[in-house]
Amino acid sequence: MLVFSYIPMFGIIIAFKDYNIATGIEGMFTSPWAGLSHFKEMLDDYNFPSLVRNTLWLSILKVLFSYPIPILFAIMLSEVRNVVFKRFVQTVSYLPHFVSWVVVTGIAYAFFSSGYGIFNDLLLSLHVIKEPIQVLTDPDSFYTLAVSTAIWKEAGWWTIIFLAALAGIDPALYEAAEMDGAGRVKRILHITLPGLKGAAIVVLILTIGSILGGGLVGSNFEQSMLLGNALNIERSQIIQTYAFNVGLAQGRFSFATAIDLAQSVISLILIFSSNYIAKRVSGTGLF
Repeated sequence: MLVFSYIPMFGIIIAFKDYNIATGIEGMFTSPWAGLSHFKEMLDDYNFPSLVRNTLWLSILKVLFSYPIPILFAIMLSEVRNVVFKRFVQTVSYLPHFVSWVVVTGIAYAFFSSGYGIFNDLLLSLHVIKEPIQVLTDPDSFYTLAVSTAIWKEAGWWTIIFLAALAGIDPALYEAAEMDGAGRVKRILHITLPGLKGAAIVVLILTIGSILGGGLVGSNFEQSMLLGNALNIERSQIIQTYAFNVGLAQGRFSFATAIDLAQSVISLILIFSSNYIAKRVSGTGLF
C-alpha cells in the first residue's frame, strides 16, 4: 500500500503544473505552476462529452446486469444439495477470474471474429443470418460485448463473497421456517435475502464508487484498451483510455494526471454519498 498507493500520490501535484518528463522527479516540484488550466482544458476538450457518456454507460450497464448475477448465483448454489456438484460448479465459475483480460480478448476474437469466429460460423450454418455479424467492430455491439465478457469473467468470483455471507446464516432459522410450513421460495425471501443484505450493500457501495473506473465488475480500462479499435472507438474510448493515450503517446503528463485526479475525486464523493444513503435507508454501510 505504501509503495504502490501512497508514495505515488506525490505525483498528483503535476496536475497543477506544466510538467516536463525530461526534468524527472525534481521537475514535479520545480515545474511552472499552471493552476487549474489543465482541468479547464479537460472540460473544453471536444472529446470530453463522449468520454463521460461512454464511461458512465459502460459502468451503469455493468451495475445493472453484473451486480445481481453473483447474488442470484450464490442463492442457487446454496440450494444445491449435492456437495460434489456444488463445489465443481463453484470452482468452474470463479476460474475465469484468474484469466487475464488479454486472454479473454483472445477468446472473444476466436468466438466473434467475422472471418473465422465460432459464433458467426454457427449462425451461418443454421441459416439464422445471411452475413457475419461484426461484433468486434460494430460500435453498437461494444457495450454488450464488454458487459457479457465481464459477467463471464467476474461473476463467479463475486459469488464467493455472497456464499460466505450465506454461510453465516444460522441453519436453525431454515429448520424453524421449514417446520412452520415455509417452502423453498419463502425461505429464500425471508431468510436468505435478508441474510445477504449486509454483503450486498457493501458490494453495491464499492461498485457505485467505481462507476467511473469499473474496477469491481470488470476493468473498463483493460476492456476498452483491448477490445477497442478504430472502428468502434466512438463507444470504446473512455476516460481512462483517453488519459492513458494522451499521457503516454503525446507526453502530456500534467493533462492526463488532471483527468485521473478529477475521476478519483468524483469516485470518492460517490462512495461517501452512497454509503450515507445506504446507512440512512437500511442502517448498513461500508463505514
